[in-house]
Amino acid sequence: MSLLERLNNDMKQAMKNKEKDKLSVIRMVKSALQNEAIKLGKTLTEDEELTVLSRELKQRKDSLQEFEKAGRTDLVDKVKEEITVLELYMPKQLSEEELVQIVKETIAEVGASSKADMGKVMGAIMPKVKGKADGSLVNKLVQQQLS
Repeated sequence: MSLLERLNNDMKQAMKNKEKDKLSVIRMVKSALQNEAIKLGKTLTEDEELTVLSRELKQRKDSLQEFEKAGRTDLVDKVKEEITVLELYMPKQLSEEELVQIVKETIAEVGASSKADMGKVMGAIMPKVKGKADGSLVNKLVQQQLS
């Protein structure tokens, strides 16, 4: 089942169950996907859909940090709910152990030996873990392995 079909089914279910918050997040995701399709002028591939979902999730996580700093608990709760709904559509996240293994393999592949090779390693590793790991965690693990 494609992502759009899942979103449509879940949207119908959220309407039936009167889950307003979930419904608004699903509509927002559908809108973002449709806007991206229009921008690219074609139907989105799974990879492109994942990029849009990742972008939306990252925006929510950034907002969450800002709201927590500002002490806006009302908005923190709302954004946490949105993140929970968005994570339902993301692929299963890799564990830290799995990520460390991928980082080590990628460092060996590109022949990196110092922090100066950080860009090469990150460029090679991010397509492998796209949507399955947070970029800042990957960055931290790569730095640890290169030091």
